[in-house]
Amino acid sequence: MASLVEELINVLAEEEKIYMTLAANGEKKRQIIIDADIPELERLTDADQKASDELLSKSNKQISLLTDIANVLGKSQEQMTVTRLIGYLGAQPDIQAKLTAARDRLLDAAAQMQKINELNSQLLAQAIELAEFDITLFKSMRQAPETANYDRNAYNTGDILGSSGFDAKQ
Repeated sequence: MASLVEELINVLAEEEKIYMTLAANGEKKRQIIIDADIPELERLTDADQKASDELLSKSNKQISLLTDIANVLGKSQEQMTVTRLIGYLGAQPDIQAKLTAARDRLLDAAAQMQKINELNSQLLAQAIELAEFDITLFKSMRQAPETANYDRNAYNTGDILGSSGFDAKQ
């Protein structure tokens, strides 16, 4: 069982490294979004996807290890978590401390990555809003106001004045 717990600690450490990589990429994305460097954003997003695939693999390995540990301890597989395992390891304080530290570092890294992602999401939303504003502004600059012409049913006909800037001849 000790070897399973040691392997679980190693998997948690590997997951933490992946989260830290994703967080570092998130920091890079902030400046890339500000600079509107789309090719670089695509490259970094591809790297994030590969890291996410690796993270999924490590997560599946973690679940497999927790299932094996639950079987060894005679506990329910569905309810076995790292936190519960820490509680079960009261008789082995050194392993318990290592597992607690690994779990805490992983949770901190995941929280940091989540915070960075939320900030980048807000930045992207603002960039999209600004682009929509620019498009609306450009459309309105090329469009003349509607006339106040009504048909016989009192509906606005929607006629638009000429699209040229000035009608005056020089």
